[in-house]
Amino acid sequence: MKLISWNVNGLRAVMDKGFPEVFSALDADIFCLQETKLQAGQISLELPGYHQYWNYAEKKGYSGTAVFSKAPALSVAYGLGIDEFDHEGRVITLEYPDCYFITVYTPNSQDGLARLPYRMAWEDAFLSYLKNLEKTKPVVFCGDLNVAHREIDIKNPKANIHNAGFTQEERDKMTALLSSGFVDTFRYFHPDQAGAYSWWSYRFHARENNTGWRIDYFIVSEALKPRLISACIHPEIFGSDHCPVELVMA
Repeated sequence: MKLISWNVNGLRAVMDKGFPEVFSALDADIFCLQETKLQAGQISLELPGYHQYWNYAEKKGYSGTAVFSKAPALSVAYGLGIDEFDHEGRVITLEYPDCYFITVYTPNSQDGLARLPYRMAWEDAFLSYLKNLEKTKPVVFCGDLNVAHREIDIKNPKANIHNAGFTQEERDKMTALLSSGFVDTFRYFHPDQAGAYSWWSYRFHARENNTGWRIDYFIVSEALKPRLISACIHPEIFGSDHCPVELVMA
C-alpha cells in the first residue's frame, strides 16, 4: 500500500505545474493534500478509481486539506470536534477496517510567533485526538506538521532557533508526541540521513541550494511498525514549495 502526502500550496496553481502527471505517476493507494486553498466548487478534479474527501477553510484561499483514496472509507470525520480548531479545514480522518488514516495541516506559528499560543493548544488537542482514536484502532497520519523536529531536519538550525517551525516549544511538542507511542517513519528508515528536506523557501535560491526543512511527515502508531516497508521524500517533484513524501506499508 503506497501512501503520498503533499502540501501543494494552492491546488489550482499546481494543476498547471504538472499535478495530474505527478498524481498518475505516483499511483498511490491514498494521496493526501494540504493547503489546497480553495472552496467547494472551485475545481473539478476527475480522478477515476478514487474516492474524494475534502475539508475547506471558511476563509477563502486559505489552508484546506483533501484525501483521494482507492478504497472507500468506512466513515469520515472532518476536524477535531473542537470549535476553536475546526474552521480552517485542517484535518480529515478516514476509518478503514484495520486503522484510522488522517491528513493534517498543522497551524503555522507565524512571523514573530504571533500564533504560537494557538499552536501549542492545537498540539495538545491533536495529540489527545490521536490517543483517543488509538483506543479503537492504530493510527496513520500525515501532512505538513510545520516543525523541523531535530537539527538534522533543517539546513541552518542555529539561525532558525527562534523562528516559527523550529522553536524549542514546537520541537518539544513533537518529541512528546513521538514519545507517546508514535513513529516518525522517515527517521525509522533513515535515522542519520542529513540534507533530506521537504520544504524550501521561494527566496534566496533555497531549493537550488537545498537550504530546506523537513516538515512533512508520515507518522504511525507503534503497533504498525511491523507493517512498514519504506519511506522516502520526492525532492525531484516540483510545482510547490513543498515536495511529496511517501510511505509504503504492507
